[in-house]
Amino acid sequence: MTSLTLATRNPHKTREIQQLLGTSFEVCDLSTLPDLPEIIEDGATFAENAEIKALAVSRAYSGLVVADDSGLEVDAMDGAPGVRSARYAGEKATDQQNIEKLLQELRDCAPSGSDPRAARFRCVMALARDGKFIRTVEGMVAGRVVEASRGTGGFGYDPIFQPDGYDKTFGELAAETKNRISHRARAVQNLRAYLSAF
Repeated sequence: MTSLTLATRNPHKTREIQQLLGTSFEVCDLSTLPDLPEIIEDGATFAENAEIKALAVSRAYSGLVVADDSGLEVDAMDGAPGVRSARYAGEKATDQQNIEKLLQELRDCAPSGSDPRAARFRCVMALARDGKFIRTVEGMVAGRVVEASRGTGGFGYDPIFQPDGYDKTFGELAAETKNRISHRARAVQNLRAYLSAF
């Protein structure tokens, strides 16, 4: 069994990644390292932020460390909220505050194009060990931002993101379906393939 430490204190993310990786992997997170200081994510891209987090944790913990950075990119908003997805409405913003700000700005920007609400969720995962960066993997799912929140499942922007080929948002889809098609699922599939040959 391969042991991984996730550079997160988000129990939703830990549970989701454990489910996606399956029983061949043992996953723990930063709840087992309470003394680790807060990591400043000041990268300009998802890959930079993931690498910053993976390296910081791998210097404090021996073994394989995985960090991810992910978010929503809206075409009409030049890729925003992007790397600021979690704190789009402010450093301590709630999911609902972030959603409300995004929907208001999308209404205000009067977007044009074939689908003015086209968007994608992107996830980049970085792998490190003993303070050395190993590699990144990426996953992406295309879709669109709906006009109002729908569903209570998931977290973050899930209630306003409808993936291509579906008539439900991530907030409405069953967890099994979301875990099969999500950006994080696709990144984890690539990570698992890499680790299997590692």
